[in-house]
Amino acid sequence: MDSITPDQVIIWKWGVVSINSTICYTWAVMTLLGLSSWLVTRRLSSSVELSRWQNVLEMVICFIQSQIREITHREPKKYLPFIGSLFLFIALSNLLDVVPGFHAPTASLSTTAALAICVLLAVPVFGIADRGFLAYVRHYVSPSVFMLPFNILGEISRTLALAVRLFGNVMSGGKLAAILLAVAPLFFPVIMNLLGLLTGLIQAYIFAVLAMVYIASAGHGGGDATSDKAQQSTAKGEQDHG
Repeated sequence: MDSITPDQVIIWKWGVVSINSTICYTWAVMTLLGLSSWLVTRRLSSSVELSRWQNVLEMVICFIQSQIREITHREPKKYLPFIGSLFLFIALSNLLDVVPGFHAPTASLSTTAALAICVLLAVPVFGIADRGFLAYVRHYVSPSVFMLPFNILGEISRTLALAVRLFGNVMSGGKLAAILLAVAPLFFPVIMNLLGLLTGLIQAYIFAVLAMVYIASAGHGGGDATSDKAQQSTAKGEQDHG
């Protein structure tokens, strides 16, 4: 409880250069994801009998693909690497937060801001790839050129909302669990840890769905159907969280 975010926990410092807890655990999560991917995919099989880990991997991939297909109404192959990486990184970071001594990197605003900026940059990349440069840029001045500053402000505000939403939920959940651990060390921490596992997955799901909605909107020209699907998916996740 001494620090609000893992950014304040300094692991190593030399002069003006310092490595904090956020950097260490971010690299730990990325290393674990990379090592797990290598171990699971080095012996992939197409036979009837699949390994346990390959079954788990295929379930996760199929789930992400189905969500992408429902939102975009397109084949998910193009979007899967980016959206899947976002979901797996956030989900694993949040799940590992129940491990004693581990500080979830997603409890740091710098991490969630970096993830949100990745989404901000991915939106025009996928939008231009789907619609072409001129068609994509034109939507910023549609239906009038006076809408340009408002559209740009909308891009910035939703990026900020993505970062703050994830940071606030993960950070507050961790602090609440720490408070209950101090008050009632036997019973409540177990319940909060179980709830934290569920909440971490829900937050990863919501972030990935919103990222996919923004990308799909850029590719489709900001259609209402895509926005409606986003609201339904986000509302469902928040109801489950509640």
